[in-house]
Amino acid sequence: MFERFTKDARAVVMGAVEHAEGAGAGSVDTEHLLLALLEREGSRASFALAALGLAERGDAVREALGEARRRAGLSQADAEALAGLGIDVSEIVARVEEVHGVGAMSGDRKDKGWWSGRRSFGRGAKEILEKALRIAVARRDRHVGDEHILLALTIRPGVPGEVLADHGVTYESVTRVLYGGGEAKAAG
Repeated sequence: MFERFTKDARAVVMGAVEHAEGAGAGSVDTEHLLLALLEREGSRASFALAALGLAERGDAVREALGEARRRAGLSQADAEALAGLGIDVSEIVARVEEVHGVGAMSGDRKDKGWWSGRRSFGRGAKEILEKALRIAVARRDRHVGDEHILLALTIRPGVPGEVLADHGVTYESVTRVLYGGGEAKAAG
């Protein structure tokens, strides 16, 4: 599958691996793909993110991802659903962190050198990469670019998609910026 990935898409994948390693995560997940996308410059996805105003709000996105990690990866929608059942996620997080320290529910490992082999990709990250390929094929694009990874992140339920939507980055808005529809169009 990776033979169809552009240089930018491969850079996102490698950046995601670096983010996972830096966090001490056991596998590369969707949030690592989003973090890697936020760092890109001069690519179609970076153009779309800048056009949608996310380039200036990257810190807010990182903060929102960090808060979700503190909630053990629960999205805000998940936390609200649990609140409807009388379960206060923020209270649970506060109690766990009181006993075990800040970030105890994040799943990050304190001993960052614990893994010496290659990072595996979690189910969510694999789904994003497969979905990016499907989006490229559906659009009749010959290669999978970082813009397809961004589009895939916007349509998959979960924390990255929710964070992007909270910042005005949706499948529709990215498609409009990249492929036309009244706004600027990224060069192919």
